[in-house]
Amino acid sequence: MGGVLSSRQIEAMVEAGQIRLAAPLAHGQIQPASLDLRLGPKAYRVRASFLPGKRRSVDELLSALKYDEMSLEGDGAVLERGCFYVVPLMESLAFDDSIVGAANPKSSTGRLDIFTRLITDRGDRFDEVAAGYRGPLYAEVSPRSFSVRVRAGSRLNQLRFRAHAPGEPASAALSDADLAELHRRSPLVDGPLNLRDGVVLRVALDAGAFGGILGYRAQKHTDVIDVDRIGAYRIDDYWDRLPARDGRLILDPGDFYILASHERLAIPPDLAAEMAPMDAAIGEFRVHYAGFFDPGFGAGPDGRPGARAVLEVRSREVPFILEDGQFIGRLVYERMAETPQALYGESGISNYQGQGLKLSKHFRAG
Repeated sequence: MGGVLSSRQIEAMVEAGQIRLAAPLAHGQIQPASLDLRLGPKAYRVRASFLPGKRRSVDELLSALKYDEMSLEGDGAVLERGCFYVVPLMESLAFDDSIVGAANPKSSTGRLDIFTRLITDRGDRFDEVAAGYRGPLYAEVSPRSFSVRVRAGSRLNQLRFRAHAPGEPASAALSDADLAELHRRSPLVDGPLNLRDGVVLRVALDAGAFGGILGYRAQKHTDVIDVDRIGAYRIDDYWDRLPARDGRLILDPGDFYILASHERLAIPPDLAAEMAPMDAAIGEFRVHYAGFFDPGFGAGPDGRPGARAVLEVRSREVPFILEDGQFIGRLVYERMAETPQALYGESGISNYQGQGLKLSKHFRAG
């Protein structure tokens, strides 16, 4: 059966040698529908982003570039804001022709504004692993707002796996008609369902929704953030709280914002979802980075929608006015190959279940 593979099926891939590990699996590394990827012991600082293309490996291209090699062992190293790094990962792959992979930054990575993409040997697209791929994996890492400390074993991105028959598309998104029928049986969102090649999400800029603020804007000159320290940092040392102003926010070019959706969500147990940007024709901004929602995300005790989508927003090149309720993104849904044994929120390490307007897990509440 095609679809996104579950945690049980990912474990079977590890046992079969289709996923190869340079170190034993870490606790919580396998999520309901994805695998967290770990940084290896070395990083290479490079001048710019790159793809190797169909004829080269990443190592071959690195050998032709000037780079600074950094050790990530022990207490690791600081990756400086605005710089580009390539890091070999602890996981490698030996796919057969029935499996493809797709990567996203982890939620916490996106909320720290760390631009992270997966690279494969002889790859001409970021964040994609072709059927039949056999070889190493690399992360391109570029902190955009904060300099960050990482080390071998730090987890910045995640990989999900899709089973598909040869000749069929690797991803089969549910149609709007399918989503409307699902919503009729069990609500996908807590309000009106807006559809446009997926479930449309609207931005919440309401004065009363989040205790008098509508979001956060990253400060430009802060201390380093250690990506492996949880609940260690004061919000006001890194973020400006944005007061509500008549349901409107002007995005400044180059600034990074954390906002939230109007809608509360619930991802059904047999589906996974991915955030996709709305067409650029609706505005000069980007909702980006982390965008994968596991089965069970947002489901309250009664199974109804209970968590908002957190939006990582950056204006492109011009100031842009966002209005409360404006369309800002959409969720594309896919079927799971099987329902995971444990859904998001049931494993005890789900940091964002039931979330409202929430920063990454590195910051203390309040």
